[in-house]
Amino acid sequence: MKTRITITSLFLILAIFVNAQETDRREELTFGLKGGLSLSNVYDAEGEEFDADSKLGFTGGAFIAIPIGIFLGVQPEVIVTQKGFKGSGSLLGNSYSFKRTTTFLDIPLLVSLKPSEFVTFLVGPQFSYLLNQRDEFDSDIIDLDQEEEFENDNIRKNILGIVGGIDINVDHLIISARVGFDVTNNKGDGTSETPRYKNLCTTLSIGYRF
Repeated sequence: MKTRITITSLFLILAIFVNAQETDRREELTFGLKGGLSLSNVYDAEGEEFDADSKLGFTGGAFIAIPIGIFLGVQPEVIVTQKGFKGSGSLLGNSYSFKRTTTFLDIPLLVSLKPSEFVTFLVGPQFSYLLNQRDEFDSDIIDLDQEEEFENDNIRKNILGIVGGIDINVDHLIISARVGFDVTNNKGDGTSETPRYKNLCTTLSIGYRF
């Protein structure tokens, strides 16, 4: 009886494995959409002391997975991501809070390593274009809310960065985690009053691939 159960179990495991092999999508060209949350902060490009708090934002966009064999691939993405930072303090006895929200069009070109159908590791360069910046300043004395389009400000809107992460693939659903940081700072030719800060950003999103 035990022998029959063992043989039946082996055939069942083999059937599941064969079926998984037949539905393996690592060699398929797929397109998908995803959306989720971002957690961002900034650091000083020259290594000087600067303290800020992380802020939450939104991220979402599209991607295409291009296979190069079963284990390798290329995955370009087009993502809109909110980044920035927030902080608080006291000035002349009055408390204040400050929040900067920067909206970027991120275009990462990722190399994908696919050790299994269910897990994909990704890393590569990322081009980011600054679309919009919003500064909010609240204090006991004054409240300011300023939104800029950067038509005349000398700020570097084109920023190069590096991003890496992991995708968990469950049939058509994908759970994605990414960590990225800027390589170039945002101060243009050096005459802008904008600080020379670089972005750090972590995103978590859920996607659907077709």
